[in-house]
Amino acid sequence: MKIVVIGGTGLIGTKVVNNLGERGHEVVAASPSKGVNTLTGEGLAAALAGAEAVVDVANSPSFEDEPAMEFFETSGRNLLAAEKSAGVTHHVALSVVGTDRLTGSGPGSLSGYFRAKLAQENLIKASGIPFTIIRATQFFEFVKGIAQSGTAGSTIRLSSVLMQPMVSDDVAAAVTDVALGQPVNGMIEVAGPDQFRQDELVRQFLNATGDSRKVVTDDNAGYFGIKVNDQSLIPGPGSNPRLGSTHYDDWLKRSTG
Repeated sequence: MKIVVIGGTGLIGTKVVNNLGERGHEVVAASPSKGVNTLTGEGLAAALAGAEAVVDVANSPSFEDEPAMEFFETSGRNLLAAEKSAGVTHHVALSVVGTDRLTGSGPGSLSGYFRAKLAQENLIKASGIPFTIIRATQFFEFVKGIAQSGTAGSTIRLSSVLMQPMVSDDVAAAVTDVALGQPVNGMIEVAGPDQFRQDELVRQFLNATGDSRKVVTDDNAGYFGIKVNDQSLIPGPGSNPRLGSTHYDDWLKRSTG
């Protein structure tokens, strides 16, 4: 079948496009660089013509409150309207585990970004198009950014909040399988095979990469300025998450060897 991947040239999108192509499907990798812009609507109708499924893995270029909200609301409305016109029968979107638990902190935190992701999810639910929302935990590839978020000089202040990160390959595999399945009109959660404390996750990364910065545990640091607890960043109770197969240790050896 024909499947359009919005954000098809990014980290996850590229992998999903390759996975779907290997399984013999007609795949359109849609992004502004390919002439498809969900913010302006440019190229959407042509890209979606004849598509049965749309996979949206695009991300806001800004994590600031207002630009993120503008991106996800405007893109969401334009994309869903174009899908209705094209007769798309499955909308698949990638979101974040704990999105609804990360919206409460104020200015200077990443809460505004998660409020924007929640707005995107709500647009999908209200669209009338059959859908599946995949909420994934943090990617291994983002650990460097987590370290940077807490860095001051040679010290990194991070909380010991519980996390269950996963590699982007396993995220893309889950998105691919969902795109080829039936819509669940609900949420699926995906996570890594192991749980870690955030401070320890970063310590292991620094050790593997020969980084001399020191991690100091500070439970007031939260997560990108967001107040969190041990339920915030891991799959919800009873969610029966799909677990990736790649362990953090193996990824560290592979990516730093």
